[in-house]
Amino acid sequence: MPVGNDLILVSQREGVGVITINNPPVNALSPGVADGITAAVKGLQADISIQAIVLIGGGKTFIAGADIKEFGKITSGQKRDLNPLRNMLAALEDCAKPVVAAIHGTAFGGGLETALACHYRVAAPSAQVGQPEVKLGLIPGAGGTQRLPRLAGVAKAAEMCAGGQPIGAAEALQFGIVDQVITGDLLAGAVSFAREVSASGQLPRKTRDLECKFGDAAAIAKVRQDVESKSRGLIAPGKAIEAVEAATKLPFNEGCAKERQLFEECLFSNQSKALIHVFFSERAVSKIPGLPKDTPLIPIRRAAVVGAGTMGGGIAMNYANAGIPVLLKEADQAALDRGLATITKNYASTVKKGKLTQQQMDQRLALIQPTLTYDRFREADIVAEAVFEGMALKKQVFTELDSVTRPDAILASNTSTLDIDEIASVTSRPQQVIGHHYFSPANIMRLLEIVRGKASSDAVIATSMALAKTLGKIGVLVGNCRGFVGNRMFGPYQREAQFLLEEGARVEQIDAALVDFGMAMGPLAVGDLAGLDVSWRIRQEYKHLHPAGWRETLAADRLCELGRFGQKTGAGWYQYPAGSRSGVSDPAVEAIIADSARAAGIQRRTITPEEIVERTIYVLVNEGANILAEGFALRASDIDIVYTSGYGFPAWRGGPMWYADTVGLKTVYEKVREFERQHGPWWTPAPLLAELAAAGKTFADFDQERTAAK
Repeated sequence: MPVGNDLILVSQREGVGVITINNPPVNALSPGVADGITAAVKGLQADISIQAIVLIGGGKTFIAGADIKEFGKITSGQKRDLNPLRNMLAALEDCAKPVVAAIHGTAFGGGLETALACHYRVAAPSAQVGQPEVKLGLIPGAGGTQRLPRLAGVAKAAEMCAGGQPIGAAEALQFGIVDQVITGDLLAGAVSFAREVSASGQLPRKTRDLECKFGDAAAIAKVRQDVESKSRGLIAPGKAIEAVEAATKLPFNEGCAKERQLFEECLFSNQSKALIHVFFSERAVSKIPGLPKDTPLIPIRRAAVVGAGTMGGGIAMNYANAGIPVLLKEADQAALDRGLATITKNYASTVKKGKLTQQQMDQRLALIQPTLTYDRFREADIVAEAVFEGMALKKQVFTELDSVTRPDAILASNTSTLDIDEIASVTSRPQQVIGHHYFSPANIMRLLEIVRGKASSDAVIATSMALAKTLGKIGVLVGNCRGFVGNRMFGPYQREAQFLLEEGARVEQIDAALVDFGMAMGPLAVGDLAGLDVSWRIRQEYKHLHPAGWRETLAADRLCELGRFGQKTGAGWYQYPAGSRSGVSDPAVEAIIADSARAAGIQRRTITPEEIVERTIYVLVNEGANILAEGFALRASDIDIVYTSGYGFPAWRGGPMWYADTVGLKTVYEKVREFERQHGPWWTPAPLLAELAAAGKTFADFDQERTAAK
């Protein structure tokens, strides 16, 4: 029977009351759930026929966490605090009858805090528990940092709260977080366990009353060191450790007050707001205006990849990782052997790290079938082209694919800049052609830009979006313009970094400024990693489109003319001794930059880190505003996801468009105008940026208005 609402169901088994959470799909602690559990506990406590209580989740999971939308209501003033959740936890812990949490699926965040407030916990063997709040820039806010160390010890609690990684049932049992792992029927086992603890006559064991010892100081120090190395720039992990340590120094209620203070500091920070923005934006990218939800998907049972180089090999690994057999074609045996050797090496490295078993590696390698011909390409439901970035070669390959594949097969190009419609024009079925732009290394990077051509069918688009999820990617639908979204913005970003060099900045200074800002790598180090020749060829291909007086990146071109393509040649902006991936400064590069500046008539000067950040980040924002206004990105938040998942932009800054909103678009616009006066027409402000700045609006406002209009 429901209690107050249909989110909570109450029944009984053999004198044990059973509270079932009925809030699919993940039983989030949405409004009404906590109040419903509180009412159910009080009702069962008053029922003399009930000896104990089991709390269990309906469906596939226990409680996957809090309703994240509720955090936004608190920061916007619509809601005051987490009191309903905290009241529920108090009701569970204060209950005079034993309360057993029965965990299956996941008990994350508020879900684990709920389980910790119960007197006992049992779990299915496949269950996972964790405190992942740091991934949203938060810490546990309902006693998690105070109860967890009382069960698991301070070091483990600090690791879980500051690192955010879940643990399985066996490990949870080892650390005392759960009392028993139940094989077979979880509810029956939980009821039996509840009857046993009730029959023992012992008072319910309250987690908050357990002694909390500091434990191994060295272990805590190691956790802090590990967290600091993995969470550069983030404030929440450090505050999580501080809150856990408070459990060793303060009585429970005072520790909870300290936790609440630290939680609110995180909640109202720009970092948490940005990470929550990214969380929701990653889910919004799958919503395509005008694409019917019932669009039929094309079954993808077999795939093929043309090109076994770095990108082609990584794409083949994606399919194999998803359990999809894939043909991998190359033009000659030597190239094919090199590609397979690289794939094998990549898998072996994963095995060595313990993230894959040898058996799993062997199974995945068996799914990758090498070939030098198109003989079996009619078996493929999708073909990914990953050959050299040149229009003539792309057209040749697509002409061949058009004749050797089934008419209903999807033909996807991994081009990073070229016109999808022009590529599709050489086929008899442009409706089956689409761009699948992976990011290097393709088997690791999460982003997949899905480039819609003018003829790409709804089925091909919908299938591509679904396939991205199957492959473990975040698929973002973008329009067909030069460079699409990511690289169209990345070009100006790299350009400004190179101009700053010629104007007086040092290579290491530019990269350090952007890394300090939060980028995973500096722009010049990224260039060396990707290969400077890639951008060089793109610049040459489109050079004829530059207007008169266009400023060229002389130093970058000069490096490529000397064969300095980056890591793969042992020298680029940096030197890479003996095949090292860690670059060191090279005096020869500084001389090349100085010569280029003289040739361009540039008077070199002192460049500050602030100018480096403003010019490189604001040029991203300005170009992003143009892309948004022209309709090549559906939402500003889509641009943010492209950059946080594909270009190393710090998620805790929300992406370039969100970051601009936090700075203030009026401030950004005025800086862009200043750079236009100083540096020329390539800094012309985007009309949309000017419009929003004048109106006092944000890119988030633009997204809301565009969504409402559609």
